[in-house]
Amino acid sequence: MPTMRLDVSVVIAARDAAATLPAQLRALARQDFAGDWEVLVADNGSRDATAQVVGQAPRRLPALRELRYVDASAQRGAGPARNAAASVARGDVLAFCDADDVVADDWLRTLLAAVHRTDALVGGRLEWQRLNAASTLSARALPQTDGLQHSGPVWWLPSASSSNLAVPADAFRRVGGFDPAARYLEDTDLCWRAQLEGASLHYEHDAVVHMRLRENARGAFAQGRGNASGQRWLQSRYAPVAGQHRLAGGPDECSAAPRHAPASKAARLVRRVRAEAAAIARVRARGDVHALAWNWGFAYGYRLPTGPTPNPITPGGDRDLIDRSA
Repeated sequence: MPTMRLDVSVVIAARDAAATLPAQLRALARQDFAGDWEVLVADNGSRDATAQVVGQAPRRLPALRELRYVDASAQRGAGPARNAAASVARGDVLAFCDADDVVADDWLRTLLAAVHRTDALVGGRLEWQRLNAASTLSARALPQTDGLQHSGPVWWLPSASSSNLAVPADAFRRVGGFDPAARYLEDTDLCWRAQLEGASLHYEHDAVVHMRLRENARGAFAQGRGNASGQRWLQSRYAPVAGQHRLAGGPDECSAAPRHAPASKAARLVRRVRAEAAAIARVRARGDVHALAWNWGFAYGYRLPTGPTPNPITPGGDRDLIDRSA
């Protein structure tokens, strides 16, 4: 008997998310979307009660009648977890959100309408105030509040967070899904690869997800380190694309910056020590501690990135195929 297709599959990657996942599931149960849809929770090896939360949810939340638990423990990482769920998803569109955030009540309807209107990948707005203390907000950059994100080395292509991202299922499979080798910023990599293959990425301001930040210095350090490791990975992977862009006369985001002779290693160390001392001296509140921890994590992750060496994206070459067996 053929599998019934659905309008959309909501995919949530989860690991040790028992404390926050119930709020996200309740938010999904409040959706005003009238189409056929399902929710897939991809458990990436949780050691807490995440599986029990998913198992009990249909009784507590009858609106989530199409809720499925996916064992995604075979390979560590949010990307592989989402791939595992996508491989069994029945939706024509994949809508990604996270286990520790809360979607708005009209999120799914608004996001899917934008996909159909634009025939593109769609990233929605990230809202940061509702779930976070002011001290936590002051310590972090808060992206994707009024548009898509841009970062190097592929400055001219936008990207969107997988905390609020919809991808047509056929486009997702065409690029091979998330790269399992990407430990961090795998959503940026997916968006760039899709656009390099001809897809478009659209921003939908009215599709809102309320974001939750880690509220301690250890969490801030870990997020900073992961962000830096991901940026180093992307810079290495997309260096050939950026190089071809420059050779073709494309603008460089940093091209207008003044050029200076490189400083000696000793001079850079002195500047770094002075900067860190000044940052410590400015600490007055918990938010300052979080900001300092994030900056230290970023510096550590950039200097000592984790994860495997990326497979470079070669402009004009064969498409970089991700191992779908991962």
